[in-house]
Amino acid sequence: MWIFGRKGPSGFSAHSTAEEVTQGIDGTGLTAIVTGASSGIGAETTRVLALRGVHVNMAVRNMDAGRHVKEEVVRENPTAKIDVMELDLSSMASVRKFASDYGSSGLPLNLLINNAGVMAPPFTLSQDNIELQFATNHLGHFLLTSLLLETMKKTSRESNKEGRIVNVSSEAHRLTYAEGIRFDKINDKSIYKGLSAYGQSKLANILHANELAKILKAEGENITSNSVHPGAVATNILRNPGLFYDIVRTLGKYVLKYLVKTPQQGAATQCYVALHPQLEGVTGEYFVDCNKAKPNSLAKDKEMAKKLWDFSLSLTQQPK
Repeated sequence: MWIFGRKGPSGFSAHSTAEEVTQGIDGTGLTAIVTGASSGIGAETTRVLALRGVHVNMAVRNMDAGRHVKEEVVRENPTAKIDVMELDLSSMASVRKFASDYGSSGLPLNLLINNAGVMAPPFTLSQDNIELQFATNHLGHFLLTSLLLETMKKTSRESNKEGRIVNVSSEAHRLTYAEGIRFDKINDKSIYKGLSAYGQSKLANILHANELAKILKAEGENITSNSVHPGAVATNILRNPGLFYDIVRTLGKYVLKYLVKTPQQGAATQCYVALHPQLEGVTGEYFVDCNKAKPNSLAKDKEMAKKLWDFSLSLTQQPK
């Protein structure tokens, strides 16, 4: 990682902010969806994309919080184009309703930033009886992307502009279980480890982006698919109670203040990958601090990526 302000080949570093990496970029005419946009780096991503002229659709679970963010952004930038839509990624029914409502709106879609996530909660099942982190961080985004893909393809063809999909992963993908994705043990409470399950879901984000990149490239579509690590950001993803989170929050505030990013810095990499002209045609890559980086070997496993794709399809198929 490009720490301590050292710039990488892109010209940016861990200290770069979302505003800095998008300086001078005109996003007028582009339409984006940002999941988890009601706080943290999702809210900052929304603010900066809107600042650059992008029409941002905030996909949020908490509508009141989402409206508050919109009001704050519009107060600062009266010309901002922002809509707030309800989305609970842990519920496939909610994902399907969101995608259906978006499709019915007739809006185009150039940028999809799969940002929302939960981190290491106690073992919990989603509304669809799937372990919550895998359901929210990966499966909800997998289904959302699949349902919105035709809109993105149509937009790209009609506008002759490159579409971009950004999966917000994490360096925590290296903390996954030894075998990577536990396909046959996703819901096994007896072997559940919060951080390992989080790492598994973040590994899934990278594998999903890579497999999607391969598919879109084979189809000849002008849409890229990449994954990013935003950096260690002290946001409300650490909202769970308990000693571990108390320690992390304390370290983030005092001991690690030079390593933990601000939301402005944390949003930089996804804004860079979503908007910067340097990334035109770049797909199937993993980015850290606005520079290409190497994920672990599991994240580059093409067989695992294909297996995860098929597994995710099977879990998201509607019963006939």
